[in-house]
Amino acid sequence: MILYNVTVGVDKEIEHEWLDWMKGEHIPDVMKTGMFYDSKMYKVLGHDDPKTTSYSIQYFADSIGKVEEYLNEYAPGLIREHQAKYRDRHVAFRTLLEEIP
Repeated sequence: MILYNVTVGVDKEIEHEWLDWMKGEHIPDVMKTGMFYDSKMYKVLGHDDPKTTSYSIQYFADSIGKVEEYLNEYAPGLIREHQAKYRDRHVAFRTLLEEIP
């Protein structure tokens, strides 16, 4: 199992709008690619910045090949859409992890 994790720090002023958009549009669009079999979203606790809230969005794939296909074929457009909608109101970083049996 491969985990593609996206951690996003979002300005508190737009947090609720961003959450609605993520849950209603962005995450469903990522899942529609067919590259992931599940997703989860977590709020990062213990975050000390009073101006932002951080979230971890996790996408689960069966293989590294599916993640690579997602990153090459689908991610650029979805990332551009997110950046255009929330320019200068968020920061994001991505991590790829492999489950150790």
